[in-house]
Amino acid sequence: MKKIIEKLLAFYAKKLLKKYKPKIIGITGTVGKSSTKEAIYQVLKHNFSVRRNLKNYNNEIGLPLTILGRLSPGRSFPGWLRVFWMASGDSIFTSISYPKILVLEMAADHPGDINYLTKIAQPEIAVLTRIGPAHLEFFKTLENVTKEKFSLIKSLPLNGWAVLNIDDNIIREFIPEVKSKILTYGLSEKADVRALKISLEQEKPVKGKRPNVIGLRFKICYQGNIIPVFLPKVISENEVYASLAAASVGLIFDLHLIEIAEYLEKNIKPLSGRMRQIKGIKNTLIIDDTYNSSPLAVKSALDSLKKIEIYPEARKWIVLGDMLELGRYKVKEHLDIGNIIPKYKFDYLITFGDL
Repeated sequence: MKKIIEKLLAFYAKKLLKKYKPKIIGITGTVGKSSTKEAIYQVLKHNFSVRRNLKNYNNEIGLPLTILGRLSPGRSFPGWLRVFWMASGDSIFTSISYPKILVLEMAADHPGDINYLTKIAQPEIAVLTRIGPAHLEFFKTLENVTKEKFSLIKSLPLNGWAVLNIDDNIIREFIPEVKSKILTYGLSEKADVRALKISLEQEKPVKGKRPNVIGLRFKICYQGNIIPVFLPKVISENEVYASLAAASVGLIFDLHLIEIAEYLEKNIKPLSGRMRQIKGIKNTLIIDDTYNSSPLAVKSALDSLKKIEIYPEARKWIVLGDMLELGRYKVKEHLDIGNIIPKYKFDYLITFGDL
């Protein structure tokens, strides 16, 4: 039944794309896909008609549903009949106002996933965030993960754009193989779109008062132009990378750097379960990063926690659950995280789960 649904969704999604011909932006990577998708959407939506994946609609079922503009009916057979009935109508009649741009996060849990998704929706712009150990239970090696992620770039037409995180060592090595046009982003001096002077703004620690992180400040530099950006309530530098990727896409669409910075400041917020601040009891601050986990994500979270200032009597706790789908590397990757934790000199560590 699932395979039949997948084939029908792919069929109607391709028909709709052929009919309306929107520009497609594809996003993949190991860390930061959803934040990057959201940042790109927030930058473009003020000047264009844009749609992006909702929730976690980034796989062989979710991505076509996004293209069709429908929600999943779950296990409801009548619900699926309605989805396909509406899709057939949309592909035949010209009664709907279809978005001019689709911002599509593309996930890959198994080899061939990206290739399947790009055959449904071939991007004209492809964004790569960071590549690291993830889903190794199915990919077996980091090399295979890398090949899978880069298949998004290889799907681009020659006049397409590859938007690449140049700070990622793996991505940087593959740049000579890219055939399309390239725009790089990152903190490196080699980046086309670069972040400078990143600082975490926070209130001075006071005994008996909850830590208050006001937000991240940085500057975006592009072709000699430097514009300041402030992201309220943001803690993680991953949001800086998401903002740089969004700025890169905005520049491809001929937006001015000043308006891009304004859109980022007004609209960027941490997504649920991704380094989001929660006010806890007894003047505690909880950083909720529970959506998912991988070695890169854990290290990024630890780096962010280190930068938060607290008064001398206060304490910092780390609570870590299992990192899943790491296959034969699962023990090694958990041991590696365990070995780096003491370097941060936090106060307490709580772990739970089999690993």
